[in-house]
Amino acid sequence: AGAPGFGRARAGQSRPMQIGFFLSCEEYAPAQLLDQARRAERAGFDALWISDHYHPWTGAQGQSAFAWSMIGALSQVTTLPVTTGVTCPTLRIHPAVVAQAAATSQVLLDGRFRFGVGSGEALNEHVLGDRWPEADERLEMLEEAIEVIRLLWTGEQVSHRGRHYRVENARIYTLPDVPPPIHVSGFGPKATDLAARVGDGYCTTAPDGLIRRFRERGGGDKVVQAGTKVCYGPDRDERIATMHAVWPNDALPGELAQVLPTPAHFEQACEFVTPEMLAEATPCGPDVDEHVAALRAYADAGVDELYVQQVGGQHDAFFDAYSREVLPRLRS
Repeated sequence: AGAPGFGRARAGQSRPMQIGFFLSCEEYAPAQLLDQARRAERAGFDALWISDHYHPWTGAQGQSAFAWSMIGALSQVTTLPVTTGVTCPTLRIHPAVVAQAAATSQVLLDGRFRFGVGSGEALNEHVLGDRWPEADERLEMLEEAIEVIRLLWTGEQVSHRGRHYRVENARIYTLPDVPPPIHVSGFGPKATDLAARVGDGYCTTAPDGLIRRFRERGGGDKVVQAGTKVCYGPDRDERIATMHAVWPNDALPGELAQVLPTPAHFEQACEFVTPEMLAEATPCGPDVDEHVAALRAYADAGVDELYVQQVGGQHDAFFDAYSREVLPRLRS
């Protein structure tokens, strides 16, 4: 589906890099997300990513629609493929329930659904009062959850007694002809190795050496997806200020994104983030050359599908510029 991709092909690579649009449930209301999906397809984007959160990262983002309701609605307004970027199938929602949701999404999207999963963040997963495990245990839980999900997608009645999950006499009746691929996110070496070993693909947010590690540790030619942010608009200074006001958490280092439990805690941590830090990492303003160069870095790193999130509104200008200038240049 979608238009031809772009980017530098790897040796033996048959699929050129594609560029998709990232629907941010943390920043936009449901009706806005559906409108963005329609406009992304008209503008020539190849596919969609959609975030799956219980909370926004900060209060300024201000939204947090239920991703699975949104996916059902998206199936009725777009013909683009849709990937969750990403779902945590371990604590807030039991893997047996997520397996049913993903199977139905694949049916509704007529085979165009890709199930992105990860080990999650305390921000979203602690809300039922569960203990937030250490990173190694979270990865262990994720691997078992993937096993449970794939068992249920066989259509057989499943009973499972594992270290972390129990399933008793469960069977999913509404199944697609082909189950969705499971793309596993990884932002450190252990998670990346797990993605290479058990995933059908890999999700990341940076054009760094972990992509090479994924391929060398068993990922091979599996699909690599990445998400990134831009803040397009006519006034660069205003766009930098908007990025700082709405998404300062993008510059937080290390494991903070995984362990802070509330938007208020993220806001406190972001007091140390400056506008300059964000402007250095995120294309802000109207310079098309800056946007193209930032996206090409992902192609050079070996990403197959890149999903672009427009921060802070101004989607009229964004879709116009990307349709007329950015996408054609990247595909030339």
